[in-house]
Amino acid sequence: MQEAPLVEHLEELRARIIRALLAWFVGMGVAWTFRVDLLKILKRPLDVATQVRGIEANLYQQTITEGFIVSLKIAAFGGLVIALPFIVYQLWAFIAPGLYPHERRLAVPFILGAGFSFAVGVVFSYYVLLPFAVPFLLGFLSDQVIPLLTIDKYMSQILMYLTVVGLMFELPVLSFLFTKLGMLDWRFLARNRRIAIVVIVTLAAIITPTADPFNLALLSVPLLLLYEVSIWVSRAAGRGRTRADVDAE
Repeated sequence: MQEAPLVEHLEELRARIIRALLAWFVGMGVAWTFRVDLLKILKRPLDVATQVRGIEANLYQQTITEGFIVSLKIAAFGGLVIALPFIVYQLWAFIAPGLYPHERRLAVPFILGAGFSFAVGVVFSYYVLLPFAVPFLLGFLSDQVIPLLTIDKYMSQILMYLTVVGLMFELPVLSFLFTKLGMLDWRFLARNRRIAIVVIVTLAAIITPTADPFNLALLSVPLLLLYEVSIWVSRAAGRGRTRADVDAE
């Protein structure tokens, strides 16, 4: 198959990026209309800390533009969640012409799996990680000081947790895809398990900036399990490849 000129590839890449951005902006518009409801949902971990743990804390606005900026951040996150399947489709459509016909059939599992995995990661972060992390972090010196949290910094940290954990939950999907495309083997993942442990624990320590080993384990243990799941997914995907697939590669 004759390769298309570089200029055509760049033009197609630009078109795909523009379409992905437009989808994101449309999703932001939808999320913007529900920004107050989303704010209440994202504020719930703080409410748990104040009601259940008895920690005095509330959100404050320091500047006149802070409310607008926070609304944009919330809308941007909500728009990403809404538009993610279409964004993943644009990525797949860009690389699909260079794939074999049997590889292009992976489009639907990849797109659906990517969206589902990200959603599971967000739900895990919201219902498992944040209800423990927020009260613990606010609990330091709570009997001596009253936390004065700005709404911008609080929402930025909460959205960072949700986004990063959601992206990390894409690991099994990527493992399946790369194995099916012949770019990854489960033995490679198994051999590099020790390196993965160090990387995952380091990332978990960055995401949960606390010396408490409980909160560190709360994130790192599920991520390590995800890595093990990725190994098994890769192994199963490798077994599913037919002789025709190998010959085609």
